Amino acid sequence: MNQHIAPIPCKPWTLNGLSDRLIVSHYENNYGAAVRSLNAIRGRLATIDLAVAPGDDIRALKAEELAATGSVALHELYFGSMGPGSSGFTGDGKIPESVTVALQQQFGSFAAWRREFVAIAQALSGRSGWVLLSYARRDGRLYNQIAFDYSHAMIDAAPVLALDMYEHAYHLDFGANAASYVDAFMRNIDWAAVARRMAAIHDNRTAPREDPSDDSLPSLSVEELSLQLARGEPVQVVDARPRHYFSKATDMMQGAIWHDPEQVDAWVGKLAPDQPVAVYCAYGFHVGRGVTSALRDRGFDARYIAGGLSAWYGMGGARALPSGAD
Repeated sequence: MNQHIAPIPCKPWTLNGLSDRLIVSHYENNYGAAVRSLNAIRGRLATIDLAVAPGDDIRALKAEELAATGSVALHELYFGSMGPGSSGFTGDGKIPESVTVALQQQFGSFAAWRREFVAIAQALSGRSGWVLLSYARRDGRLYNQIAFDYSHAMIDAAPVLALDMYEHAYHLDFGANAASYVDAFMRNIDWAAVARRMAAIHDNRTAPREDPSDDSLPSLSVEELSLQLARGEPVQVVDARPRHYFSKATDMMQGAIWHDPEQVDAWVGKLAPDQPVAVYCAYGFHVGRGVTSALRDRGFDARYIAGGLSAWYGMGGARALPSGAD
């Protein structure tokens, strides 16, 4: 069974000190690649008979599967860890009491936990790995830990907060300045999401999956779009990435045409008013939603695509060079 790409859990344009470009590139290129890699590995495993396959092949494939599975899970947790943040020192009440009490019990104070978590992150500066706040079921305690790759984890423990310290997580914005990246991440932690995970794990429930879909606008998943196109239904697919991002990734969804999101009035007449429109933006999800809203205001049955370009590739969507860009 294929692993589907989850909609990005955070809202990149709302983050403080972390650019939309950085977060979306990380999501599209690194998280998306992890999902595609996991599906490819599982596809290879499904084609071989493990009972007769060489041991070296089995070990290599299962090791790759473990790492890819960990990469997918950690990236989803990382993006879900960011949102309406709080430094924890403002007294503004943004950190749920359940979290502050738990951190005080395990580390002495919120400030002590923060110093330790940041120190671990700084120790990974210029290297690679993850910093995790994990809940250990065995003794019911919280621990800060390092995962040196995607397959390191405490036994019988679940992470509730994840910080990606691989260079790809911060280089676009910060270069080699990992310290500034760590500071920005700490300002953007979504403590309400952390509290929900802690409560779910403590109660032996499945951790919640955060979905920031804007209920004020109808959305369309890549799975739904794929089925519509496979059935031959008329869907006008609009690539609405900003012009200054277009040259960075020329691959497009099958059948998509790029239109400048800042010039809707200049190209809206090219769309068939009696056919539905699917809008996506590989860089800047708020841009895609803005174009969708503008089209709906003009009477079109428009929906924005949740999941982005990497989700389309994860579903096996064809890549095509742009041929009809305005």
